[in-house]
Amino acid sequence: MNPHGAHLTIDLNAIASNWQHLQSLGGAAECGAVVKADAYGTGLDYTGPALAKAGCRTFFVAHLQEGQRLRAVVPNATIYVLNGFVQGSAPLYVESGLRPVLGTLDEIHEWAGFARAHALSGEAAIHIDTGLNRLGLEPDVFRALAEDLENKNLGFTATLVMTHLASSETLDTAQNEQQTSLFGELVSLTPSIPASLCNSSAVTRKEFPRHAMMRPGYALYGGNPTPWTTNPMKPVVTLKAPILQIRDIPQGTCVGYNARWVAKRPSRLVVISAGYADGLMRLPPEPDKPVAEVLIGDTLCPVAGRLSMDLMIIDATDAPHDALHRNAPVTLIGGPLDIDRVGKTAGTIGYLILTSLSRRYQRHYLGQV
Repeated sequence: MNPHGAHLTIDLNAIASNWQHLQSLGGAAECGAVVKADAYGTGLDYTGPALAKAGCRTFFVAHLQEGQRLRAVVPNATIYVLNGFVQGSAPLYVESGLRPVLGTLDEIHEWAGFARAHALSGEAAIHIDTGLNRLGLEPDVFRALAEDLENKNLGFTATLVMTHLASSETLDTAQNEQQTSLFGELVSLTPSIPASLCNSSAVTRKEFPRHAMMRPGYALYGGNPTPWTTNPMKPVVTLKAPILQIRDIPQGTCVGYNARWVAKRPSRLVVISAGYADGLMRLPPEPDKPVAEVLIGDTLCPVAGRLSMDLMIIDATDAPHDALHRNAPVTLIGGPLDIDRVGKTAGTIGYLILTSLSRRYQRHYLGQV
């Protein structure tokens, strides 16, 4: 018995396989895993152990709370917290065995002071901003600190120096070369400290130096790290919902809130139990375009009008009649409807589709560890 109409399947074997594929592209570099945002919506408590079982030893989360949750299920892993650390929270990092990623002088001084005061080695990463202009030390600030970091004169141990690429999924942009060159110059000042540059797309491209550590995220969960060509990753998530109701309407009938959709022909509609409260996009990206497509049998069918909070109306006129009956499955994600296509149709990106996956769905894990 499904407590929710829609059923989300997450393939942990595919996540593990995707990690192993990316590791194979890294040569001597270690392949870590970015598992922030509840492992991109797939469930940190399941995905973390599955990756650890596959061989992953180093993980990256966004927040301290995520790190604490991950530590409970992967007790022996190295865990970095990407978003620095909130003032006064250093004891919590030490208590949970987490490593902050330090991107400001204030963070560095606070962490160093805590490590000295408690006679700790204080393992932490240093984040350099090489062009994204989001988090991280400015290059000149890093240059001024480099010698002290290399010689461990600041009172803590820098175990990683990293930056974040802004356009690695884009071909033929000067920004990639500029960031790569600048990062290479900067990390040459701290040769004993491992460096990390590559995200998902960069791992797949030979022009990006691997350094010591790679940090893929999106590709682990089936997202295409090579949008210019066929996706090399295995799909991870499938989302289906059963048909609740079927109705036939004449041409000219208005459907859904605000009468935004009007039948241009005699039409057959189906309703399923999934809406914007389940993380689906409510409004179409352009007038007269559907906010989503679904599969009924092997037929692509558009959503009719706006999504409701908990329901979706679908124009199933072209679907085969033998696929239209109560409880018949409708595929929202899966097969040709991969997360990148679903995101594009909704006028957004696959990242948002993944990280918006509702906790209301009935979840089923394949390859559960």
